[in-house]
Amino acid sequence: MPGPFEKLSSLDRLIHEPARLAILTALNACRSADFLFLLSITGLTKGNLTTHLAKLERAGLVTIQKVLRGKVPRTQLALTEYGRQMIKEHWRRLEALRKAAQKWRAPSMVHS
Repeated sequence: MPGPFEKLSSLDRLIHEPARLAILTALNACRSADFLFLLSITGLTKGNLTTHLAKLERAGLVTIQKVLRGKVPRTQLALTEYGRQMIKEHWRRLEALRKAAQKWRAPSMVHS
């Protein structure tokens, strides 16, 4: 049976990448968010945020909607239901791995 450290390598890398984890976690805390809001809270550049959002959209985790507010174009972002399930499961797995790692003890090494 794999220990907690081996299980870390099985985490979904699409979600676990730090910038995408930040994006998904932020979107999970609200119904939707504006591109500029995500830009400010993640500290990413416009290009990096756009690239990560495109990957998340292709995977079906987020929706990207261009809207006009008056004459100003805005980009609204939201998690899909699938995205909400995936980020919830990802954080559940991380918490379980954290707890398992805290309980883990190195096996005794036998010296000849």
